[in-house]
This record gives sequence, C-alpha cells and structure tokens, in this order.
Amino acid sequence: MSKYLKIEGEENYVKSDNGSHGIINNNVNAYQVAKKRAKEAQRHRDEMRESNRELNTLKSEMHEIKSLLQQLVEKNKI
Repeated sequence: MSKYLKIEGEENYVKSDNGSHGIINNNVNAYQVAKKRAKEAQRHRDEMRESNRELNTLKSEMHEIKSLLQQLVEKNKI
C-alpha cells in the first residue's frame, strides 16, 4: 500500500508517493456532495427524457386524430 504525501498549502489534497503524479482529494464530504449532485443531474435528465417521450406521444396521437377528422370531413363532402 502506498503512502500519501500532503500537498503544501492544500488541506484536502494528497498525492501518492509511487511517482504517478496523481492528486487525490481526500475530502469525503465534497465527494458525497459531488455524488449527490451527479445523481440529481441524472434524475433531471431522466425526467426530461420522459417528458420528451410523452410530448412526442401526444404529438403523434394529435396527428392521428387530425388525420381521422380529415377523413370524416372528406367522406361527408361526397
């Protein structure tokens, strides 16, 4: 297991001493907030996708109703 070295002037960041030059944020609270924000953003995208599906379904049904009404009008003209 590698050790972590503190980064001078940064309380929440450490780097591995294995030479990878990777920086790690060890602030658990910030991580949890970021995860919550990502989950909320995904929920919002899912809601928007579902709303778009519903809207497209309504558009399709309205088009079908319009077509049927036009057929009825044409039949009654004759």
